[in-house]
Amino acid sequence: MALIKQIRQRTGLAIGVIAGGLILFLLGGDLLSPNSSLLNSNQNIVGEIAGEEITLEEYSLKVEEFKASFQQRTGRVPAEPEMVSVREQAWQALIVERVFDEEYEKLGLTVSSEELVDMVQGKNIVPELRAQLTNPQTGQFDKDQLISFLQSLETADPAQQAAWAQQEKLFAQSRNRVKYDNILATSEYATTAEAKLEHKSANTIADASILFVPYYVIPDGDVKIEESELTAYLSKNQEKFQVGNTANLEYVSFSILPSGQDSSDVISRIKELTEGLRTATNDSAFVSQNSETQFPFNSYRPGDELPASLTTNVSELVEGQTYGPFVTANSSYVSYKVTDQYEGAPRMRASHILFSTEGMDEAGKAAVKTQAEQVLADIKANGNFAQAASQYGQDGTAQNGGDLGWFAKEDFVEPFAAASFAASSTGLLPNLVETEYGYHIIEVTALPSSNYTKLATLELELVASDATRNEAFRNADSFAAESGNRNEFTENATDKGYRILQANNVDATSRNLNNLQNAREVIIWAFGEGAPGEVSPVYELDNSYVVATLVSRKEEGEAKLEDVREQVEQLVRNDKKAAMITEKLAGKATLEEMKAVFADASINSLPDLRLSTSVIPGVGFAPKAIGSIFGLKSSGQMTKPIQEDIGVLVGKLNNLTPAAEIGDYTSYQAQLSQAASQRMAYQIMMALQDLAKVKDYRYKYF
Repeated sequence: MALIKQIRQRTGLAIGVIAGGLILFLLGGDLLSPNSSLLNSNQNIVGEIAGEEITLEEYSLKVEEFKASFQQRTGRVPAEPEMVSVREQAWQALIVERVFDEEYEKLGLTVSSEELVDMVQGKNIVPELRAQLTNPQTGQFDKDQLISFLQSLETADPAQQAAWAQQEKLFAQSRNRVKYDNILATSEYATTAEAKLEHKSANTIADASILFVPYYVIPDGDVKIEESELTAYLSKNQEKFQVGNTANLEYVSFSILPSGQDSSDVISRIKELTEGLRTATNDSAFVSQNSETQFPFNSYRPGDELPASLTTNVSELVEGQTYGPFVTANSSYVSYKVTDQYEGAPRMRASHILFSTEGMDEAGKAAVKTQAEQVLADIKANGNFAQAASQYGQDGTAQNGGDLGWFAKEDFVEPFAAASFAASSTGLLPNLVETEYGYHIIEVTALPSSNYTKLATLELELVASDATRNEAFRNADSFAAESGNRNEFTENATDKGYRILQANNVDATSRNLNNLQNAREVIIWAFGEGAPGEVSPVYELDNSYVVATLVSRKEEGEAKLEDVREQVEQLVRNDKKAAMITEKLAGKATLEEMKAVFADASINSLPDLRLSTSVIPGVGFAPKAIGSIFGLKSSGQMTKPIQEDIGVLVGKLNNLTPAAEIGDYTSYQAQLSQAASQRMAYQIMMALQDLAKVKDYRYKYF
């Protein structure tokens, strides 16, 4: 709150738009209530960061912060699939707070009050504010939207005050991270020796030939593998086979999709209601009372898209007519009545390229006008409006080719609107248009239209009836009650003709079981209360009830042979095949002689092979083979057989063209430094996270 008075004293500005999106929601339900069993037990730990336990309460509060931010950005509460991302953002934020705050303190990084004021209303407005507070006409940041919030904050409710205090904290954290990343990024330096090597790698060219012998030239049955060999390989290469928390489940699904009777009932009902709509004297009242869609009565302006289920079935709409019923893409049934067709305020569509002159003197404006005229002349000659908009546009429409969408005359400032609505045909306006924002190049993409349509929409969803759902639940509940363990689960399913489905290697964080969506509750049971051999209670998914049994569960850590046997067998088999192939190639003097040994082998010509590459066209990833070719001393030499993941390769050097010496390697130094700088932030994040020994137990709760 310390910054509020300073900002008010300096500008008197406000942030009303932001305030609503930053309010921290109080957690609902019983999850965090005083009587919650989770909070009153020792099991409410969702993870560990830098040796500090993260409680369910702390994590849930952080989730609510990001949930509120999502709602502010989108104007709606996130759906469950979107909550997955929200929860992950909250978890990463907790990591950053604990891992990076200590680093900031060591380096003395701080954000002063003056700096934070500048981030809100000075010359360096933070991107978050710029993105949220834009003028809809120009797409540019608009300080006029910062009017009332800060002035009224002292008398605002505590939730709003807490929201802004939290936003101040987030701004400061974000700025400190930028400073930290910049310190690390600017510390990157590439030596001249590194630059020379980079130049050599990119410009040394080999003309080579390569023999490729894939592993399948030797049948799997010809390779004998001992159990001891598998054990030894796994022991030697354990780092390749680290496993996470996974489980194997079997389950029976009881569908709660609509039955044939449900469909017949809905069809009969929609036909009956459609006749009622046809003769209704008050269409709005009729559909409001009988339709299951959220907004059953709408006016469609020029440019608004009419419902697809209507336009695909009706070519021309007639006022007073009723159309339908039709089946929608969401498997509902819908009918429409054209209540009214009338003339309204004209709307049109156009694109523009803005050359901003805000804050400029006359000389600056003249220079901008000259540039705009040059771009206009180029578009007239070459017709590249969208490309020019992307290159020169100085507002939010640039990334969309300058498209403004459909708009009314009153939506824009008078000079812009007058010029656009005066157009007699689509296409580029011949002259620049000057407004208070700058100079505009305008392309009319749809002429003004004033045709409006009012539609009454009668829609009934095709969903499972209560009778259908009750029958499915009775079957699922009975099956679960009779199946006390996995053996009984299998016997009962077989006796009743239920299909048992398998879901193997289900990750602890997964949300689906095969093609069953939103099965998170089942997975939480498998990694929480469930034990191998036990049977779950009945869980309701989107379109089915599910009863599962836990077959097995693997804990995170080093893999056991039974967990990764198939992968280990394949790798050991490839090693043995490589040895067998190498033995058969021994004594052969040319690639052609080697190819004759294996019918499925191939010889590839590589006239432009570069040291910097790692992939051989038509063969695959083969960095060892490529490096070996460039290690040959003279033309005509061949490499030894080289084992790669894809098979065995032998390379022959036909000719080598060394990279020419150049006088200045600074461009390569700059490239290497820039590439390292771009990787730095991510690499540091991963390194610090690893050092902090982050442990994630969220899969037990969410």
